[in-house]
Order: sequence, then structure tokens, then C-alpha cells
Amino acid sequence: MAAKKAAKKPAKKASKTAVPTRNTAPAKAQPKAGAKSKAVGSPAVRSKKGAKAQGATAVGAARAKAAELVESNASKDSASNAGIDVGDAAPSFVLQDHDGNLVSSESLRGAPYVIYFYPKDDTPGCTLEACGFRDSEARFAAKGVRILGVSPDSTKTHARFRSKYSLPFALLSDPEKTLSKAYGVWVKKQNYGREYMGILRSTFLVDRHGVVRKVWRGVRVPGHVDAVLHSAV
Repeated sequence: MAAKKAAKKPAKKASKTAVPTRNTAPAKAQPKAGAKSKAVGSPAVRSKKGAKAQGATAVGAARAKAAELVESNASKDSASNAGIDVGDAAPSFVLQDHDGNLVSSESLRGAPYVIYFYPKDDTPGCTLEACGFRDSEARFAAKGVRILGVSPDSTKTHARFRSKYSLPFALLSDPEKTLSKAYGVWVKKQNYGREYMGILRSTFLVDRHGVVRKVWRGVRVPGHVDAVLHSAV
């Protein structure tokens, strides 16, 4: 009887050792949560973005270049440009006109020009001023003086305004106010106690060498065009 019990003991001990131990081996590494977002920035995706950027229109590139040129000019001589006065060099610029064509200050050299800044197309004061320059355009032309109007309005708005009132001169679009800032006409204004930034109606007469010969700031429209015409030589 004792022999049988002894025979059973090893078997019982063996069954204990046969119980598998808990697997402590590290689990297989899972892909990181950021793996997908990292793939988005892969060279292949970046190259697609680059190709899309290179497909920008020529007009868009020209506008960017224009803004860069004017901003560069403004930053180089900001102290002077903040108060352009008689005898100063007129700020350089490259802007789009009402038809989307580029007009540069360099292309105007060799002949005098009037550049006037106004707040907004097709508003009472701005319309009166534009029509005043329109009605005297032939007399300015007889003196060899070109007229240019500038406001932050878009080229499309300029085109409608120009067509509506048969304006014979170019309207330049300055949406980033870079040229307006260069001439010092983008200023803080007040209306019924409210402060805001806007265009100070102003006119500049520039000679054929690109030098400012006459300045009118805070223009009152009645009689203004005649005063500019009288000063033009």
C-alpha cells in the first residue's frame, strides 16, 4: 500500500511542474500612432505639394513680386516714406491696373505724372474727384502729364468703376496698402469717436525724374483738380 502511494508522488510532482508559467516575453511592437501623420510629410507627398505650388498663375506670381518690391522700398526708407514731401524721390512700385496689367514707376520715368490716392471706388467723394480728373484729362495730357488713381480696391472693382464713369486714366489696385503706406497716406482716422485705419485722400505731382514736386494731403475735392492742373508743368 505504501509502495503505491510512493509511486503516485512523483506523478503528482510532475503535474505541478507541467503547469505552464506566464509568458513574460515583450509583446510585438505596434506601429506608433504618429506613423500615418509622418507619412503625410514624406518626400512623395511634399513633391506633390511643390508641384501644385509651381502651378500658380503668372498673374499671382507677378502680384507677389509687386508686393515684395514695394514692401522692400518701404522698409528701406520707412522714416522718409512716412512723410513723402516735396523734393523726395517718389516711392518705387509695381501694381496691377483695372485690366490686370502691371504698371511700374520705372515705366513712368521720362514724363511727369499725377498719382492720387482715394478711399473707395464708387463712393460720392471719390466719384466726384475721379470725374473731375476725367473732365480735365485732356488738359493734363496737353502738358504731357499722366494721371493715376490708387485705392485698396480690387482690379475688378476698379474696372466697374472706370467703365461706369468713362474714366480715361488707369486705376491701380493696392490691396496690401504697400504703396499707400510708402506715401504715408494709410493713416489712423476717426469718425464719430471710432478709430480705424484708412486712406487719407492725397495727391502727388511727380516730375519726369521721379521726384515729388507738389503734395496735397487731406484733399477737399471741390477745386482740387484745378489746383493740381495749375501746378502741373
